[in-house]
Amino acid sequence: MDPKLHQTILLSSFKLIPFIFIAVFLLSTPSASQLSSDFYLFSCPNVERLVRNTVESASALDSTIPGKLLRLLFHDCLIEGCDASVLIQGKGTERSDPANKSLGGFYVVDSAKELLEVLCPGTVSCADILVLAARDAVELTGGPSVAVPLGRRDGLVSSASNVRPNMVDTSFSVDELAQRFTSKGLSMDDLVVLSGAHTVGSSHCDAFSERFKQSSNGTMVPVDTSLEKGYAKQLAETCRAGASATTMVDNDPSTPSLFDNQYYVNLLANRGLLHSDSVLVTDARTRRTVEAFSESQDAFFMSWAESFVKLSIIDVKTGDDGEIRFSCSSVNG
Repeated sequence: MDPKLHQTILLSSFKLIPFIFIAVFLLSTPSASQLSSDFYLFSCPNVERLVRNTVESASALDSTIPGKLLRLLFHDCLIEGCDASVLIQGKGTERSDPANKSLGGFYVVDSAKELLEVLCPGTVSCADILVLAARDAVELTGGPSVAVPLGRRDGLVSSASNVRPNMVDTSFSVDELAQRFTSKGLSMDDLVVLSGAHTVGSSHCDAFSERFKQSSNGTMVPVDTSLEKGYAKQLAETCRAGASATTMVDNDPSTPSLFDNQYYVNLLANRGLLHSDSVLVTDARTRRTVEAFSESQDAFFMSWAESFVKLSIIDVKTGDDGEIRFSCSSVNG
């Protein structure tokens, strides 16, 4: 990262004001029950404001940050739980797995952590920072404000071998998606709600390459007939043979920078980018919810707030489990 950019984020993030906590969550699982919205009320009262300022400053300089932070949280919570294990660098870690090579936004979490280590040393976990950053990314792009419980501790284990058995693949069917979500304590409705994260962000062309094939003259031809023809043509031109491996496509072709319910409108118009998006309208168990959200953004936002909290407390570590890292990219010691 450019040192000047890093310095700009750090300085502009140091705008601290008192934060008023607005909700206390009552959680059912033993470890999650130790989380609280006022966990840092006395030990680091400005933590939420500082993280928000960091995300806001980074997003002003790079509009792709909100989508990256949201994706980063998903890739963290679905593996070892929400314990910041995806942030750890090194050979054989989650971060080194090919499925995580395209993740970004790490430096935003690192920047917030550096500031917090100055103000509240050894107090705020990287896991909590990541949850707050993803939460703020949604609100900053027009989504709902969500009160999240805090008090997570950072994990000590980060293994690439845990990624594939737990991560959701873009080629999954509804049954495969449901199985993966259910194994994490999430429902079918949570699946549809949290898939709405694709209303922001972007994907590499290879994330949906199975929906096309290369013809003899080098052009890309849709093999997935469920795609709307005009949209399929647009994708084929963007991801034509010879396109850069880093070529990206907006997840939402209509309002890519806004967190809204357009994702669901797109699905019903057969303009879902990923196979795992499109299948949500072909299965009666998920289509009804897609239709409901396409008609009411308020309904989507209300459901998002609930499902996001459920995502954020998957297999959390509290009490004596894990640690509070000094640096998000490595365990202590």
